[in-house]
Amino acid sequence: MNADDGRAPSYMPALVVLTSLFFMWGFITSLNDILIPHLKAIFTLSYVQAMLIQFSFFGAYFVMSVPSGYLVEKLGYRSGIIIGLATAGVGCLGFYPAASMQSYPLFLAALFVLASGITLLQVAANPYVTVLGPSATAASRLNLTQAFNSLGTTVGPFLGSIFILTAAVSAAAPVDTAKEIETVQGPYLILAGLLFAIAIVFSRFKLPVVKGTDATTASADEHDVPSVWKHSHLVLGAVAIFMYVGAEVAIGSFLVNFMAQPEVGGLPEHVAGGYLSLYWGGAMVGRFIGAAVLRKVKPGHVLAFNSACAIALLLIAMATAGKVAMWAVLGIGLFNSIMFPTIFTLGVAKLGRHTGEGSGVLCMAIVGGAIVPVIQGYFADTMSLLSSFFVPALCYAYIVFYGLKGHVVRSVRDADISANNSADRARANM
Repeated sequence: MNADDGRAPSYMPALVVLTSLFFMWGFITSLNDILIPHLKAIFTLSYVQAMLIQFSFFGAYFVMSVPSGYLVEKLGYRSGIIIGLATAGVGCLGFYPAASMQSYPLFLAALFVLASGITLLQVAANPYVTVLGPSATAASRLNLTQAFNSLGTTVGPFLGSIFILTAAVSAAAPVDTAKEIETVQGPYLILAGLLFAIAIVFSRFKLPVVKGTDATTASADEHDVPSVWKHSHLVLGAVAIFMYVGAEVAIGSFLVNFMAQPEVGGLPEHVAGGYLSLYWGGAMVGRFIGAAVLRKVKPGHVLAFNSACAIALLLIAMATAGKVAMWAVLGIGLFNSIMFPTIFTLGVAKLGRHTGEGSGVLCMAIVGGAIVPVIQGYFADTMSLLSSFFVPALCYAYIVFYGLKGHVVRSVRDADISANNSADRARANM
């Protein structure tokens, strides 16, 4: 590789094509917010049963991330992306028989397959973006592509409400279950076609081959590390991803009910739902801003600053209530913006040949989106919804630590020496 190979312009065509992936999986993921109320009404589900939609979706990240990491390491980024797109397409096709048979378990199975494909896309595409150019601007590139992921999460619910919920009948009218459930078939067949088409594009598009996945900057002992789990900045980064996704999903899940609280906004739920786009739209705007800021400021410092701001906004909300609380929580979306791509970039830094596997570990931690909301829900039931926001505040507190200290890449050999020295001192003090 010559000196010019690391310049961003030489990778621009590949980055443009990769951006379509980030948009698509953001779009598809956000459609879950439409499926939950839609299928809940059709199948007369309890809230716990309806939440199986998110559980099936995020559960796929936990189950499939590590196998996806091994697959990417064995077959490469391009093949991983193509297989991920095809798998997601098959999952979308599964919505057709699920609707025809009016089977909720089949919907859950289709969601799991769909999310498995998206998991593989994330495991392949996220680290690939980080190595397509200078390592110093990796966080900036990933934030820019993730901004289009946020565009997908903003557009998805809007279009989903038009093409899926428009056939919904009012509560006073008799429910035609067969007609309502069929409204998901068309949109998901179209999504399947788009995913297969993008897979064909990637099979024909010549992606740049980046050898070693940052191996040129990895130290010699890191190449000899037998396990990816020896890298402390990766392990701590996985915890940070768990905390971030958990906090983001928890806030988004409770936001409509939060704004409907008499002591907060007192808004009707359909009105409060309209404000939800501000939360996700803020993340999109923040990522475009972050892509520029991260070219000038160290990623860890930006991460810690944004996390501290999120904590401050949550504390303001819990202390004040009223409209101030409502706007404070909505504003968290802006500061959430850079967290996932920045944590991801810091977590896979200098992993060398373990980059693909490390990406799988980080994506596996996305399961926090299925666990943290349940924890907050427990405190919302036993305390109050307003008070329960201390749970995501604690999550952000950990991310402050990771941004300031936890992300620092330590030589594995030095870490082992430090651990041995600590053990020797402990024995000497006995």
